[in-house]
Amino acid sequence: MASTDTLPLFDAPAEVDALGTWANRRAVEPGLPDRLRFAFYGRVSTEDYQDPETSRGWQLLRAQALVAGHGRVTAEFLDVGHSRVLPWPRRPEAARLIDALADPDRTFDAVVIGSSERAFHGSQFAAMAPLFEHHGVRLWLPELGGPVDPGLAGHEELMILLGIVSKREIARARLRARTAMTVQAREQGRYLGGRPPYGYRLTDAGPHPNRAWARRGARAQRLEADPTTAPVVSWMFAQRRAGKSQARIARALNNAAVPCPSASDPERNAHRSGSQWTLTAVRAILANPRYTGRQVWNRQRTDQELIDPANTALGHRDIARWNPPQDWVISREKAHPALVSEADFVAVQGTRATTTTPGRTYLLTGLLRCGLCGRRMESCWTNGHPAYRCRHGHTSATGPGTGRPRNAYIREDRILARLPALLLRLGHPRTGDHSPGDPSARAAADWLRTRGINLTYDPADSSLTAGTPTRERNIIG
Repeated sequence: MASTDTLPLFDAPAEVDALGTWANRRAVEPGLPDRLRFAFYGRVSTEDYQDPETSRGWQLLRAQALVAGHGRVTAEFLDVGHSRVLPWPRRPEAARLIDALADPDRTFDAVVIGSSERAFHGSQFAAMAPLFEHHGVRLWLPELGGPVDPGLAGHEELMILLGIVSKREIARARLRARTAMTVQAREQGRYLGGRPPYGYRLTDAGPHPNRAWARRGARAQRLEADPTTAPVVSWMFAQRRAGKSQARIARALNNAAVPCPSASDPERNAHRSGSQWTLTAVRAILANPRYTGRQVWNRQRTDQELIDPANTALGHRDIARWNPPQDWVISREKAHPALVSEADFVAVQGTRATTTTPGRTYLLTGLLRCGLCGRRMESCWTNGHPAYRCRHGHTSATGPGTGRPRNAYIREDRILARLPALLLRLGHPRTGDHSPGDPSARAAADWLRTRGINLTYDPADSSLTAGTPTRERNIIG
């Protein structure tokens, strides 16, 4: 928020004394200057469930009542839409306040907080206190009735306790929400929000179960089959059940000009290109158990990991990960129309494309990378011999296109012929001639894998280089 010149709530000592606060504070702290300039800091975590202006108002009002008779607020810093879990340097307005502390021409002498629980979480105060002390800026809190004195053990202990209370508040709210959502999904089959899966659309399900929300006009929602996209989903499961590969299904949809999920619902998929079907989209649909008609929740979780273990003050970042099926919450009864039977869904999950053919082995799978695009080269069978190719990012789900580089191919026996020189330069004694049928060829490939050594083939000059990600050696050009 921009700096303001806000008048204190109570400007005259007599008015504050009438509340029984100003006189007591002056008696306890006679050395405080008469007219301090305060920077107000507040925080609003969400904009959807609270009014930022109202939240700012009550926090500022509380801060002004605290500093009345000592000075007035001359600057404001308000973070909107940022969790208290984030450390101060990662909150935009809090970071701006930190920068202002180091400015000798700053427009404030002290900092006042409207609510300590909104400002500090866990051990954040312990991390920030030395910074305030270094710049000679006192921190005022309503919970203390004045400034924090780091020299007083009672103040330090209270701030530690307030940080724990703030952290516990989040933990309790998260536990209540997750437990309630588990019951709503498993027992009630309730739609819990988010984008409807491709093949479904949202429809009205009557008044909201929460009476307070219902009085405000909120309505519950449920999924119903979309007449346009639901048949596409059923067709995809039927094709996969018949043994068709995911790439073949995607290619058939693209050839038939069937709009992909992001093109069918661009409003809810603004972050997607909407150009065509991809393997990822087909795979996600075929793995979604909600098409069986049951409500499913908790397929994903959010873990918190340290941004930098060497600097814990930076805090954590959120990492989304998939939960195993045993952790999913599945409704006991059908909650919406099914687009595939449960038996067919389970059968599709067990369908896997055949990646190897009996009698065909590839010794260097996973070791070769393309020198043009850096991608890992895939195994293929060429003229009766094992080989490797790179399509430079194009897959079986896409058409040939124009202007793309030609596919790169190299036969395995031509690479194996170079292994003796490669191993000698990498410090491994040569054993055998490394022909396709020589057991030493497999041993050499395993030796490269265990040491994390990759091979890079450049089709432009037919050169082969080898090395770890931090070191490469030119073997044969």
